[in-house]
Amino acid sequence: MLARAPRMLPAMRRFSTAAKYTLPDLPYDVGALEPAISAEIMTIHHAKHHNTYVTNLNAALDKYADAEAKRDVAAMVALQGAIKFNGGGHVNHSIFWTNLAPTASGGGDASHAPSVVGMIEKQWGSLDAFKTSFNAQTAAIQGSGWGWLGYDAASSSLKVATCANQDPLSMCGLVPLLGIDVWEHAYYLQYKNVRPDYLKAVWSVVNWKNVEERLAHAKPK
Repeated sequence: MLARAPRMLPAMRRFSTAAKYTLPDLPYDVGALEPAISAEIMTIHHAKHHNTYVTNLNAALDKYADAEAKRDVAAMVALQGAIKFNGGGHVNHSIFWTNLAPTASGGGDASHAPSVVGMIEKQWGSLDAFKTSFNAQTAAIQGSGWGWLGYDAASSSLKVATCANQDPLSMCGLVPLLGIDVWEHAYYLQYKNVRPDYLKAVWSVVNWKNVEERLAHAKPK
């Protein structure tokens, strides 16, 4: 009589065919955001840093699936940090690339986001006042992290929030509309330690059309 297959086998089989996360292509040339963000920074940021998050995320998920198949709860718990950090890095950067656009393609032109700007003006008084508040909060992040404009579905309002390291904005209960990376790898080669200068310059390449589209998807239908 043939022995029954171990109960863990179906889970292992499902994992073996699971699709891996991949590095998304940039929607523009690496030098297209100059002078706000240099081609050198974009190349390293995308091909090295983001790619590393993707690679490490896949590796952590491989180990997690193996631990889950073995019902090794301790190993599953131990992997949560790697999944959170690298998964958050992948999520955040995938949003960041689309939140930017060359000036020739409308980058920096807030007229592409009438609904977003309308809400901003209602809550902050003006777009310039919003940028000042956003930059101040984001520049004040200790160490590495992200500054975000998010949509709060509970109050139907916009909120500025900061997240440490690669924590995704969803952990704050907000839908991400616009995220600005303030890890040093995002600006140091060009702006050195003057983070506020980077934050002022990046508005010239913000893809407001993308921010508007994200708000439209975030609002309840």
